[in-house]
Amino acid sequence: MDWKEKRCIPCEGGVPKVSEEQAAEWLKTLSGWEVRGDRLHKTLTLKDFRAAMSLLNQVAEVAEEEGHHPDFCVHYNRIEFTVWTHAIGGLSENDFILAGKIDSLSV
Repeated sequence: MDWKEKRCIPCEGGVPKVSEEQAAEWLKTLSGWEVRGDRLHKTLTLKDFRAAMSLLNQVAEVAEEEGHHPDFCVHYNRIEFTVWTHAIGGLSENDFILAGKIDSLSV
């Protein structure tokens, strides 16, 4: 799956969550992500704080373009990402699109 070619679709609820089976299949197309409950998680360790912030600036641009935003926490050179669709309280295709686009960024 080439997530870079897909676009997030605005979700106001009423969309079913992705099944566990579908999530497991799509997870195979991502790098370093895992499903915990109804959320995608990834931890990246970069060279230093400046590199972490540079990546987060790229993530911010992608998130704004897609209208879908990850939660993240920075610990000096480590970034922990959490992605899920708040409106449905779980995973949607949008989460995998955003994760795939985060994977494609320069680190």
